Amino acid sequence: MKARTYVIFVSIVAAIGGLLFGFDTAIVAGATQYLKDQFSLSAFGEGLAVSIVLIGCMFGAGTAGTISDRIGRKKFLLVSAVFFFVSAIGCAVPHTVAEFLIFRFIGGLGIGSASILSPLYISEISPARIRGALVSVNQMAIVTGILLAYFINWIFAGVGPSNWRWMFATGAFPSLIFFALVLKVPESPRWLVKQRREAEALGVLSRVNPAEIASAEVLNIKETLALETGKLADLFKPGFRKALFIGVVLAIFQQITGINAVLYYAPRIFERAGFERMSAIGQSTIVGFVNMLFTIIAIVLVDKIGRKPLLLTAAGGMGVSFILLGAAFKFQLFTGSLVLIFTLSYVAFFAMAMGPIVWVVMAEVFPTRIRGRAMAIATVILWFSDFLVSLTFPVIADRFNESSAFWLYALMCIIDFIFMLLVLPETKGKTLEEIERRWLHNP
Repeated sequence: MKARTYVIFVSIVAAIGGLLFGFDTAIVAGATQYLKDQFSLSAFGEGLAVSIVLIGCMFGAGTAGTISDRIGRKKFLLVSAVFFFVSAIGCAVPHTVAEFLIFRFIGGLGIGSASILSPLYISEISPARIRGALVSVNQMAIVTGILLAYFINWIFAGVGPSNWRWMFATGAFPSLIFFALVLKVPESPRWLVKQRREAEALGVLSRVNPAEIASAEVLNIKETLALETGKLADLFKPGFRKALFIGVVLAIFQQITGINAVLYYAPRIFERAGFERMSAIGQSTIVGFVNMLFTIIAIVLVDKIGRKPLLLTAAGGMGVSFILLGAAFKFQLFTGSLVLIFTLSYVAFFAMAMGPIVWVVMAEVFPTRIRGRAMAIATVILWFSDFLVSLTFPVIADRFNESSAFWLYALMCIIDFIFMLLVLPETKGKTLEEIERRWLHNP
């Protein structure tokens, strides 16, 4: 197998973790209303059934880096595949809500682990010349997984009262494929160098690079590892704490601007707007397709237009879309599929920047020697913010009206726009070293 073909194969295998990440987070969208009927869930119970997975994500993301540093990236990818499989089967056969919650939490462990490990593994094994494109494969896998989940929801929506069980059970198949394929990929060369297994690392790198480049890459990894001596306290030093502040605030805004209220509750939103349940679930597949399409646009534009202009455009467009969507619910403007149009508009603006580009900026703004710890903190906070939105949306919608929730998210979009306009630096075209010097010289 040629070097380029081999590294693409290995990256696609790792990206299946991203696909399962997207699938497992979104599959609940089509199952929620059936779960609610089956177990007579309150609005809070509905929110908990949807959001409990995110508590698992927090634990998975918070521990994946540390554990994989000890046992290896490959072994922990296998562990995450097991989490996905156990969750898929467990969520398909529960007799009580408590059982369902336990297995959704286990699925969250897999999602949180994959959110860290899949892009990390890809970045550590990819040649520098194509690393950006290959890491982007993981983001594409996530949105493809979301679209696949919506499609599965639509297929099983009409098969009877136990349809939600089949929706979750289908996740077992890609989990098994993921496990089997991970067995065939090598360990991360960066992890091997860190374990002083340089000969093995050189063997892996020689499969994806010419011999001289592979040898130079081993030396480069050793130099980079030597820089990673930062302690947790370094995050709060002048300069570094500003980078941490920007990264964490971006992570929070990515979620509290409402994306997962839409992705997780899309069928509910469309059903409340007057669509029949089958039709509402079918409309969700359109949401998934638009999400995937505009993620591709983001990948194409991020290095041409820049991070900040795209993020500002997205925040503004998301805010306007939510204002209009809230008005549609407040004044019952359900004719002409306006709810679908405004929802798709919001998802398109999110996917063209707030989804993928926030992750890009977070990876760029943190200084080298504390990047791992800072990313872990920001990611855990991101998942917690996602949990709060997912838990509270049905409560707000039932107690007040969907319009109240959408206008609240619109307000968050406005605040996010102001924050990015005034505080966020543009990182397009700058090396990581140039970005780091900015924080040190402008604390």
